[in-house]
Amino acid sequence: MSLTPTYLPVIPRLKKESIVQMIKKGARIDGRKNDEYRKIEIQLNPIPKAEGSSVVKLGNTMVMVGIKTEIGEPYRDRPNEGVLQVHAEFVPLASPSFEPGPPDENAIEAARVIDRCLREPKAIKLDELVLIPGKKVWVVFNDIYLLDFDGNVVDAGMLATITALNTAKLPKIVSIEEENIVVDKSVKEKPLPLNLNVVTVTIAKIGGYLVVDPSLEEEIVADAKITFGIDDRERIVGIQKTGMNGFTQQELDQATELAFKKARELHEFVEKVLKNPSEFTKPIV
Repeated sequence: MSLTPTYLPVIPRLKKESIVQMIKKGARIDGRKNDEYRKIEIQLNPIPKAEGSSVVKLGNTMVMVGIKTEIGEPYRDRPNEGVLQVHAEFVPLASPSFEPGPPDENAIEAARVIDRCLREPKAIKLDELVLIPGKKVWVVFNDIYLLDFDGNVVDAGMLATITALNTAKLPKIVSIEEENIVVDKSVKEKPLPLNLNVVTVTIAKIGGYLVVDPSLEEEIVADAKITFGIDDRERIVGIQKTGMNGFTQQELDQATELAFKKARELHEFVEKVLKNPSEFTKPIV
């Protein structure tokens, strides 16, 4: 996996104070309320050769996800399950602050959070991806590409991931003879088996106040940030906290309640997209 180091810009102290003061008044520098997401746009299946794909634009953050499958071997400790691999790449064109180089912890973190939120609730029926028990299984590659960067990569990446997984179809198995499996990749007929959908809700703590879906400037000035993974059965399936400061018990309770509220809205959006796929095929400008 090719990753990119990030060097975030410095926010002037005066602007930081303005951001904090506006949040204290229940407003934000982009006009949103503290509990409001930026505009979400989506395009389904922008990559014809992939098994499934999606582009999500969250405000000015844009993420593309491609799903590819191959025949491979299962993990030794999970011989009767297929394999899921989640990768993330922050490409240099996404931001002037990205440069080619060694692995970056931000991209690794985003991939691991999304991977964990899919794996823990068994969002994918990995047991149905077994072709020859203990020997041959489908390997599902979930590749996340950050194309434009303006904060909150995880939420955008999860929305793109879950919609791409829902559109994914496995290539046709032509024949299975002993351990020789012939696949016709030009024919995709069987949907990827899924159990449920998952979204993430990221909340930043700025000046003692909680804000949903932080922009890049808000992330830079935030005291701390917490991401909740919540499935469509309203279960918390993952939590990731970042930043040097913490949350009080009261703040954590408030953040959890807010996360459930916003997760319901995101699940409703995902359901709308999946029920009307033809309405979400136009390229995002």
